[in-house]
Amino acid sequence: MPYRSSPFPGRLPGRSPGARVRLARGASPWLLPTAAAATVSLVRARTSGRWAAVAVPATVLTAGMLWFFRDPEREIGTGRVLSPADGVVQSIMPWPDGRTRVAIFMSPLNVHVNRAPAAGTVASVEHIPGGYVPAFDKESENNERVVWRFDTELGDLEVVQIAGAVARRIVPYVPQGCKVEQGERIGLIRFGSRVDVYLPEGIEPAVAVGQHTTAGVTRLDRD
Repeated sequence: MPYRSSPFPGRLPGRSPGARVRLARGASPWLLPTAAAATVSLVRARTSGRWAAVAVPATVLTAGMLWFFRDPEREIGTGRVLSPADGVVQSIMPWPDGRTRVAIFMSPLNVHVNRAPAAGTVASVEHIPGGYVPAFDKESENNERVVWRFDTELGDLEVVQIAGAVARRIVPYVPQGCKVEQGERIGLIRFGSRVDVYLPEGIEPAVAVGQHTTAGVTRLDRD
């Protein structure tokens, strides 16, 4: 499924003049009503003090939404497994089946578009209902989540998008059976959340707890 750009391309501070930033697919249900409210209140604020009081928070909220739903272009990194998410490594745990789970916490300030950690085929996309405790809480493992399994040269590679206390919606971009390139966009989690990636047996993590990661750029595996 090809990714379609947003009609609101722009630039982020600190990026090169040619760097373009689009809005994440799936942002419209949140952004459009907020932007409409800000526009209406700004127009009516010219003649009404009450509308002026509404215009300020509505405009600030719209600006916040634009920042949150940013989806910058990335120069894809090198490595067998790349980070699927922007954020901070929350934990690294050996799994009973020999794999290693790397959990990445995403704050509301991070880019929330997730990317494929390796090239391959989407073997399955499974939505699992659950709760909405904060994503940094241990109990978040029972939260609403989407489990991705990729058939790659490394074997089965699993990625889990976990909704947080504020993130109540996960939007997959690609269906089962679709081939993806490493670093390709695969989905969006709205607001704070967590993404787990399970490194196949025999692959050691190259990151440490507390380290910042960038989706499609940061290498997770060690040579």
